[in-house]
Formats: sequence, C-alpha cells, structure tokens
Amino acid sequence: MTLKSWLSSANGDSDFPIQNLPYGVFRDDKGARMGVAIGDRILDVGRVDHGLAPALFAQPSWNAVMAAGPAIWAALRSRLTELLSDEVHRAAVEPHLVPMAGTTLLMPFTVAEYTDFYAGKNHAVNVGTMFRGAENALPPNWLSIPIGYNGRASSVVVSGTDVVRPWGQLKGPNEELPRFAPSRRFDLELELGAIVGQPSEGMVSVADADQMIFGYVLLNDWSARDIQAWEYQPLGPFQAKATATTISPWIVTRAALEPFRVSTPQRERPLLAYLREPGPMLYDIALEVALAPEGKPESVIARTNAAELYYSAAQQLAHHTTSGCRMRVGDLLGSGTISGVDKTSRGSLLELSWGGKEPLTLETGETRSFLEDGDLLTLRGVAMGDGYRIGFGDCAGRVLPAIDLPEWAKD
Repeated sequence: MTLKSWLSSANGDSDFPIQNLPYGVFRDDKGARMGVAIGDRILDVGRVDHGLAPALFAQPSWNAVMAAGPAIWAALRSRLTELLSDEVHRAAVEPHLVPMAGTTLLMPFTVAEYTDFYAGKNHAVNVGTMFRGAENALPPNWLSIPIGYNGRASSVVVSGTDVVRPWGQLKGPNEELPRFAPSRRFDLELELGAIVGQPSEGMVSVADADQMIFGYVLLNDWSARDIQAWEYQPLGPFQAKATATTISPWIVTRAALEPFRVSTPQRERPLLAYLREPGPMLYDIALEVALAPEGKPESVIARTNAAELYYSAAQQLAHHTTSGCRMRVGDLLGSGTISGVDKTSRGSLLELSWGGKEPLTLETGETRSFLEDGDLLTLRGVAMGDGYRIGFGDCAGRVLPAIDLPEWAKD
C-alpha cells in the first residue's frame, strides 16, 4: 500500500508527495527560511520537532545539513515522513505549513564550485556531427573519460531569475576580425545537476561518490553558441557559459530517487577500473523543455529521459577527485545536455534546429532556431512511482534583451 500524507494536497497527482519531501528555501513576509515541499504547502522545517540540532536550520541554506552527513540526512527524512504521514502529529505540524503560492523560492544552497560535464552521448554525437562530420563526431577520449570544464559558481541562479542576453566577441566564417555584439545564437541546455553533500580527501570510488551526493536539481546551462564558436579554442568554453546557469528550487534527495535507479548503457569501450560502477547509477526521470514566446502560450519542444546519460553523476564525481582535487560541500555538477535518439528528444535548440538549418515550429506558428528576447524557457522533470510521482518543480528563466553598451566599450 502506497504511503499517504494527512495533507490531502500531497496525495494523488502532486509532484510533492510524502515520498518526495524535497528541500528548499522560501521567503514570505516573515523572512527567508528552510522549507520542505509537501503537496501545495511548504513545511517551515525549523519550527517543528525534527529532533536535530537547531543550529542546522539557523541559516536559509541547506549547506549545514549537508555537512552534517548521511546519518543526519537519513534521520531527518525519517522524522519528516513520520510527522507528515501520522495523523497524531497533525495538530503540532499543521500550523507550520505555509501555502506555497504566497512565497518566493530562493537558492536552496550556497554553491561552492560548479563543474559542467558533457555526459550525454546523443548530444555529443549530434554536436560532433554538425561540426566535424559523422565519422569524427565523438572526440577520441569521449568513450573513456567524463569530459567537463570548471564553470562559475557565481553564475548559478534559481528558477524565476531573468537571464540577460550576453555580449561577446563574435566572428563569422567570412569575417576577417571579430566584432563585439549581443549573442544571436543564445541557447538552452537541458541537464540534471548533482549536489555534493560531503567533502573529499584524495581519490574516491564511484560507490563512495554516490554516497556523497545529497540530491539533484534540474539545470539549464544557458549557452551562447556564437561566442563559444570563436573563443573555445584551445581551452574550451569560457564567457559563452558564464551568463547564467539556472537550477530548479527544490533539492530532490538521493533517497527519494532510490526506487528509480537504472543502469548506465552498455559500454562500447571498457572503462578503467576506477570508473566502473558497482550497480545502477542513473535514474528514470522523464524530462521536458517548454518554450513560451512573450505573452503567448508555451510549446513543449523536447521530451527525453535522464537515463539517456552515458556517465552518471557518481562517475563524474569520482573522476573529479582523481587528480587530488578536493570536493566541497555545495559543489554542483552539471550532467551535460541530455538528448534522446530522435529529433523530438534533443535537449538544446542547437540540436533541435540542427545549427539553425532546420528552424523549429512552435504551436503558435512562430519558428525558432535560437532563443529570442522575451522567450520563457521551462524545464520539468518527474519520476513516476507506484501510485505517486516525484517532481522537481519548474526550472524557468526568461531571456531579456542585451544591456545598452556603455560609451567606453563602443568602437
């Protein structure tokens, strides 16, 4: 029998049932606090009898809870499940349930560092085919190593934050020199973000890395394709990826996702021992991307699944530690763009429009090769259980026009 909450809105088709209990930070007229999503409410977790040290909930951030370790994570989840499912606790807990509709959702944790990987094979093949041809689509190292780059923690923002179109150096194939202009090939990337909840000292195994992960968020790694095309040789992405990285506001814990584990795909090339996974390390999470032009209804432009990844977050994290790199509480790892095999499952406009050669038609009749000013992008994700669903909450951002260029920056 599926466990139910005494809060009726948490049952049925809610994204936030008793089996989920994701962690976030919310603000209302009483200030910013740590909260747990349950149905259409947020539990003000610092105000209930959770049995843990009050200092863990003194700041509007989940970093202290993450640092406290897996035993505390398990104890908190167990206690919250009890409080929200057993009718005997209802009178004590219900006064601390805040309507979600009247709050603003904030960054759920302080990002220590941000690393973005390139772990979706279908995406890598599509992009490689566009730029190098099908015979050279994957770089020689791709099937052996989780490729990534170190991004900017300062670029990470919570869902609902507007994203301003970036300026940058652009150079077309027929131009002798670059020019400074707003990006015209601004794009989204549908990703899953893993949040590191425990620090590392030295190399860790894939199994240990999995245990270090506190939870997951949806992640949009906004990308200026035209800026990247000029700047990326020889050191990879830089300003093209520094505009913004949007995450969903609720941390869905690793514990909540346990029933949805699936295996990584069959390997075309054996992995070195330190990268071999001891069991299923991916998750069956249905994902979608919706695009809404300003003032118009949205169109779902892509549907795919997190199980399409070639490398898991645990493998990425284990690889990250091999050089002696110390991982910290609050590190964020982006999965890389998640694309499926067919055209409707591609996780970026670069792929959906095939580099702009095949513009995408929206339900409004408008077409898109890349993002236009005013476009609202929304990522959604859900794992379907037996009688319940685990949702992440929307990961949304609207594209605003580029800022006016100051006089000192004009040629």
